[in-house]
Amino acid sequence: MSNSLKEKFFNKSAKVAVVGLGYVGLPLAVSTAKAGYETHGIDVSHDRIKKIQSGESYILDIDSMELKSLLGRRLFVDNDFSSLTVADAIIICIPTPLDKNKVPDLSYIKDSVEQIANYMKEQALIILESTSYPGSTQELITSVIENKRKLKVGRDFYVCFSPERVDPGNKNFNIQNTPKVIGGETANCLAMGVALYKHISKDVVPVSATKVAEMVKLLENTYRSINIAFVNELTQLCERMGINIWEVINAAATKPYGFMPFYPGPGVGGHCIPLDPMYLSWKAKLYGHYNRFIELASDINENMPRYVVGEIADILNNEGRPINRSVILLLGVAYKKDIDDFRESPALTIHSILEEKGAKVQYYDPYIERFNLNGKMVKSVTLTSEVISNADIVVILADHNTENYETVVKHAKIVYDTRNATEGIVTDNVILLGNCRYAKEIMNYETKL
Repeated sequence: MSNSLKEKFFNKSAKVAVVGLGYVGLPLAVSTAKAGYETHGIDVSHDRIKKIQSGESYILDIDSMELKSLLGRRLFVDNDFSSLTVADAIIICIPTPLDKNKVPDLSYIKDSVEQIANYMKEQALIILESTSYPGSTQELITSVIENKRKLKVGRDFYVCFSPERVDPGNKNFNIQNTPKVIGGETANCLAMGVALYKHISKDVVPVSATKVAEMVKLLENTYRSINIAFVNELTQLCERMGINIWEVINAAATKPYGFMPFYPGPGVGGHCIPLDPMYLSWKAKLYGHYNRFIELASDINENMPRYVVGEIADILNNEGRPINRSVILLLGVAYKKDIDDFRESPALTIHSILEEKGAKVQYYDPYIERFNLNGKMVKSVTLTSEVISNADIVVILADHNTENYETVVKHAKIVYDTRNATEGIVTDNVILLGNCRYAKEIMNYETKL
């Protein structure tokens, strides 16, 4: 029977279901359909399903015209889990947030697995792509289905874990050309997962077990979290020492070996870096192990928004103005440049703290027209020279490539740049994160060279 399923993956007669059509699931469903598989996308959001069925993509990386070309041919979407009855492969791409106590909230996975157990047929492959802790695939999928359906993994059904590696807004790397790590509950499971993914991704990287693949994802994002925290902490030290951290990093990055540049910022955002390390830290405690690096990095990164507000206060104070009643224009509220995703964005925390301190806060983001902040709907302003010049300070929080920063600098009283977006602009009214300015004599020297 396993050979029959593998043959379906090879000749592309297999039907694939993708559960969850967010930033991970929709691109995967599109990629699977483009690879030649009949793909069924399932999402509990009626709004998402309605948009997809009308041919409207709500993910910047997915072109609406491409989406329309697949709909009704190889891509079908619905809120109904009953389509799982025909699925040969079921891929789970749903959120795994933390609760207010930083404990993993696995309810979305549990609910989905209940539905899968009710509808799945035998000899189906189930792949979890949602980030979780090592051991979660076995605990939340394999054990549940074995107990509920009285089936044996590796014989009657197959289970794998493959960490998503979606980088929203990245024009160079996508699902097709990013290596796909995958681990199976058994050797048979792994063989089934590789047989499917080798037709979706150019490079499939098999590992020995699902818990290894789960740890891979946590290592990747914990590595980033710790290194970002390191440069964020060095930024604060460099401020006291009167050193430009950006100049330090750029110079260090010229070393062709043994160094990888990470850059400071107003905090970390998105669904991965703020959350994934805490999954690992939480699970480690169950083994009596305490990850001081992980928790320290999280503390540093989470406190960066308050550090940014403190620097804004210092800059305004030097101009003879308090935060209270100052007009502060925030440029970019997405968690990084060139995307419309503001999940866990430090900009929201900064906006909220500034308002608490009495500031008149405005924001502009070409990708985010409005968002809800503390129960209040906040709308983007139109970025005009007048809006810029009327602000007491302009704060760059997301360095979107759509913006003309020379124009911003020209009209602003003062610019506080937390992303080094204004690099190369010789001016007196820009202050970088770390309360430093560009070394104009060096910039002028480089220009002469």
